[in-house]
Amino acid sequence: GPQPSISNSEGDLLFLLDSSGSVSYYEFSRVKEFMWDLVQPFSFGPKDVQTSIIHISTTPTMEFPFDRYLSSGTLQQAIRDTRQLMGDTNTGKALSYAKEKFFSAEAGARPDVPKVLVWVTDGFSTDDISEPMQLLKDMGVTVFIVSTGRGNYLELSAAASQPPEKHLHFVDVDDLPIITKELRDAILDVIQANRLHAVDITSSSFRLMWPKLLSQETGYYTLEYAPIDDLARKRTKQVSGAHTSLMLSNLAPETTYEVALIPESNVHYFSPQTTRVTTLAEEISPAQVLISESGPHSFHVSWAPTLDSVIGYQILYGPLPGNSVKLLEVDGKHNGTLVENLAPNTTYLVTVTAIYKSGKEKSLSAKACTQEEGSKVRHLRFEDMGPNTLKASWDSADGKVLGYRVRCRRQTGPSSVISVSPQIHSVLLTDLATGTTNKVCVKPMYKNQPGKGLCRMVRMQPATEAQGYKHRQRA
Repeated sequence: GPQPSISNSEGDLLFLLDSSGSVSYYEFSRVKEFMWDLVQPFSFGPKDVQTSIIHISTTPTMEFPFDRYLSSGTLQQAIRDTRQLMGDTNTGKALSYAKEKFFSAEAGARPDVPKVLVWVTDGFSTDDISEPMQLLKDMGVTVFIVSTGRGNYLELSAAASQPPEKHLHFVDVDDLPIITKELRDAILDVIQANRLHAVDITSSSFRLMWPKLLSQETGYYTLEYAPIDDLARKRTKQVSGAHTSLMLSNLAPETTYEVALIPESNVHYFSPQTTRVTTLAEEISPAQVLISESGPHSFHVSWAPTLDSVIGYQILYGPLPGNSVKLLEVDGKHNGTLVENLAPNTTYLVTVTAIYKSGKEKSLSAKACTQEEGSKVRHLRFEDMGPNTLKASWDSADGKVLGYRVRCRRQTGPSSVISVSPQIHSVLLTDLATGTTNKVCVKPMYKNQPGKGLCRMVRMQPATEAQGYKHRQRA
């Protein structure tokens, strides 16, 4: 239903819309409804909010520039008329394109207003997003991500502005209305005009943002900040009048700071602005432990996040069930290590413990399974089946074989590769020239790696004048 109008806001809001073929028509329609519900209460105009849409597809495309639709009615119709482009999910290309348009007068973007990117995704991209997304954030863009698919939590939480609890949402496409108000309020925190506010809040830092009041020529800003329970520890910074934001770091976790912005103008008097900002609780590492690259005798264990306050990690691992435990120690700057010399087809309990500089310890455990050790086939045999043709047969390999691969390297003529199902234990090899020696190898295929191949050399006897050619077994 209609929402109360929200004024006193100024910013450029860009929707990065997944328009690729990985999104169904139904999902695309639901996302368009969500976009309109999100912005419907805003006031639109050159001194208010401006909105644009960029499609993620094979080639990024701008649906309309920021300054084209400056009323609720025209913008609502423009969003309804937006059509899906299909194509590939090249999000990295779309982000690079967004960076150009966010700061382009041609696209209707305005200098010195807050920039907000809302990326609605099914959680997948065919190209890299980390570098172009970081460039956007480095230029002052606040990034919100709404994932309607599974997605990769580590990748998306790194891509969103900090903290991810405020800037990253995982929600089914039918449940998008549940997060609309929460996301709108978070966007308002960024674009609310005429007041000092904080974004990108972490346990040790936050970015202050304020409206453009001065210029390089008309003055400078003085910023004062201190914990509210110890105002005597006040710190002061000065920045030129061209600035509209400043990052404060080296702050205490779970601490509320009183912040004052004092515009020092040689033209007009501006009242100081104040706000209170509370830093987050200290991050805990590890918050997630991942097992990857599992083989018969090793696997890779990694964790996140990596924090400056951690001096090292201890990795304890042992088979289940059992009491045999081994220890690995890893430097605090690393976020993973390879665990080796393991038994195949075995479940291990892995515990990663972070050792903090303060002496505190935090642990998290995960289970890891080594793969079956690849077996090799046994008793590779050959049988004459007529001129230039042999039948190769073998006994089955151990374990869950997915199939067999037979390679024939001919002394003359091209090599060949034949793949057969796990129930097949023989193939016919044709076009083998008489009088030649050929190499035949059979290799079992498993889910995660091929087994060991068994190879034999086989010689084709020269042709004879004898009548009544008989099949004969070859050793």
